[in-house]
Amino acid sequence: MSDLLSPESTPTTLDDALRAELIAFRRDLHRHPELGNQEVRTTAVIKERLERAGLAPRVLDTGTGLVCDVTPPGARGEMLALRADLDALPIPDTKTVSYRSTVPGRAHACGHDVHATVVLGAGLVLARLAAEGRLTRPVRLIFQPAEEVLPGGATDAIESRVLQGVGRILALHCDPKVEAGRIGLRTGAITSACDRIEISLAGPGGHTARPQLTTDLVTAAAKVVTEVPALLSRRVDTRAGLAVTWGRLTTGHAPNVIPQTAELSGTMRCLDLDTWRQAPDLVHAAVDEVATLWRAKSEIQYIRGVPPVVNDPESTALLADAMTARFGAAAVESTEQSLGGEDFSWYLEQVPGAMARLGVRPRGDTSTAARDIHQGDFDVDEHAISVGVDLLTAAALLG
Repeated sequence: MSDLLSPESTPTTLDDALRAELIAFRRDLHRHPELGNQEVRTTAVIKERLERAGLAPRVLDTGTGLVCDVTPPGARGEMLALRADLDALPIPDTKTVSYRSTVPGRAHACGHDVHATVVLGAGLVLARLAAEGRLTRPVRLIFQPAEEVLPGGATDAIESRVLQGVGRILALHCDPKVEAGRIGLRTGAITSACDRIEISLAGPGGHTARPQLTTDLVTAAAKVVTEVPALLSRRVDTRAGLAVTWGRLTTGHAPNVIPQTAELSGTMRCLDLDTWRQAPDLVHAAVDEVATLWRAKSEIQYIRGVPPVVNDPESTALLADAMTARFGAAAVESTEQSLGGEDFSWYLEQVPGAMARLGVRPRGDTSTAARDIHQGDFDVDEHAISVGVDLLTAAALLG
């Protein structure tokens, strides 16, 4: 391990002025959240800061998001990509802080403002190290739009050639279960696959006094809700963790009228990549069987989302080594596989890579009531920004 990568040298990679600037940058993004494929301001402020550092970012073909290379003179070795996402969520910010969202009904409640700031900070540090002759490999910064929009903005970014020439890709995701100053790692699948299901049921309605003369769509819909997940649980290996969960059921308008239509919406999540590939056929068959049993006609829209994020062993080890070099082995902990979906998985269908859980729980906070992601009061210990920058910088120097 070189002196550059020893824990004692950590302060030399991210000085106090840049640390303060990055916190201010994150807070600015937090005040101005933008939804997927609408990240115009976010793209512009990141682009301006990279250009001010002497870099040449390129806006993606979709009009939001950007890619930027840090290429030292005489660069050698495979290109390493560092990926961040940019979009916010359509929920209100309920925190009472100076950097609270200024946009009604919009909030950075998943930490994408932190992800973008960390990759920006790593790029600024690596640009300086390249100018000093201390970075030898090329590094690509990817700021991706629309992670929250199925099937994810990663697919558009890939079409914009962000992976051209890339040999490995790394990413971080905020985790309020992990204390700031630490990361969680896992080899293999670290997230779940996530798809969306839209179902319409139809049949002749009628009077509730004579259900035998109708297709009882209320009962049919209720049976789809309960029996489809039960059927699927017996048709796949239980270790695949396939789960269908419903979020919407709409039918009927009067207590004495059996309706003619019913609509259901839900998600399919599973932990196993091979099972995810079979899931559309399995779900179609199960819904059709249950609907037919209750004499209902079914139409199914199975909307592909994202496969699981499957961490490559070598890339996971690189993140562990980089974190250990900066902060010691105690700063790395094992993490469980999440049932959340993440479109970083699409990059890993093309090149090896890994995602780490970036601890954002306030240091010293041992309460179990963490501000979870996708909630209006979500916030982070901003020490995590420095940790993320140091981690990705070390990974670029080690890899």
